Amino acid sequence: MNIDFHYGVVYIAARLGGLSAQDAQTVAHACQYIDDATTPGLLKFDGGAQFERFASAHKLFDYENVQDDLNRLVWTPFHFLPAGIGETLEQRAICRPDSEVARNLVRHALARRDADNALHRLGVTLHTYVDTWAHQGFSGIESDYNKVSYLEADDCTREDWLERLERFTAHLLDRLQSDVVARALPLGHGAALTYPDLPWAKWHYVNGKGEPVHRDNLPQFTEAADMACRVVQAWVAKTDDFVDQPGLPAAAKTALQQLLANNINMDELKRLDVIRDAVAAGSIPGIKERIPDYIAKGVGSWKHLATGIKVADDGDDFPQWTPGFETSDYRKFHDAVKEHRFVVVQEILPASGLRLA
Repeated sequence: MNIDFHYGVVYIAARLGGLSAQDAQTVAHACQYIDDATTPGLLKFDGGAQFERFASAHKLFDYENVQDDLNRLVWTPFHFLPAGIGETLEQRAICRPDSEVARNLVRHALARRDADNALHRLGVTLHTYVDTWAHQGFSGIESDYNKVSYLEADDCTREDWLERLERFTAHLLDRLQSDVVARALPLGHGAALTYPDLPWAKWHYVNGKGEPVHRDNLPQFTEAADMACRVVQAWVAKTDDFVDQPGLPAAAKTALQQLLANNINMDELKRLDVIRDAVAAGSIPGIKERIPDYIAKGVGSWKHLATGIKVADDGDDFPQWTPGFETSDYRKFHDAVKEHRFVVVQEILPASGLRLA
């Protein structure tokens, strides 16, 4: 999923689930920031103080994507949560929608609602949870299930230049079938290009096991939004039982599905603009307001507000540590990332028979 869902739709689900506008923004921002937090390592302050950060994403063609050990610590816990179903490790590592493993992860986050970074942890968890619908059938380890051939969209009417490029690339991958390509795109759905993340897409492919796979994203994305709303409703109700919450109101669910079906620009930022305009106009029953801007990096970003750093990388100058850093969204988010990864890799997956790191 892209920013239109992780930020825009999650904001809608959070508001309709009962969160205040400020809390909904925090949750939605944390949910999207998982895709933008690509800087690992220590943040060093002037005077010697340090703060540890984990990257929760890599760029698609980052060299680190060819290192399976790193994939297991980034893509597996945050983007391709294993369902733990099957006989072999390869099968059990496959991501499946709304798996019991995913539900256990959600319950763990709900149980931590009293932590000072609980909203950030909720946003991080929702990112992983809704991605189980978009990323189903793929995994965060090197696997034949991630290999894609005969990739095509079922709806051939949308013939913009980018789609034609994707079709050409997909057929080129079919023909090459080389070790170079396999190592360049070993993670998750890299070989499936953007299809898993497009809310309206109907598409099909053959995986590396020779199995035909048919996908219709729209009902899956709508279900993901509904379940995200249930999670928030459970949060507000102070219960861990989110599955039995009512979810999106019927009228809002119908309107949201129609919005996702018709919002077919290939630019995810433009899709987010459409969602923001729709919410501001009251097109989704139950919410009529301005969705706040999302700033990933630079001036106004969580990092800048916490440290004063204005550029994408840290540069040569060490920021000054202040007590405000400890209460900042940036600190709370990165601690939530560390907590999330530990719980997934060291507790939830081993309890499901998976030791991946």
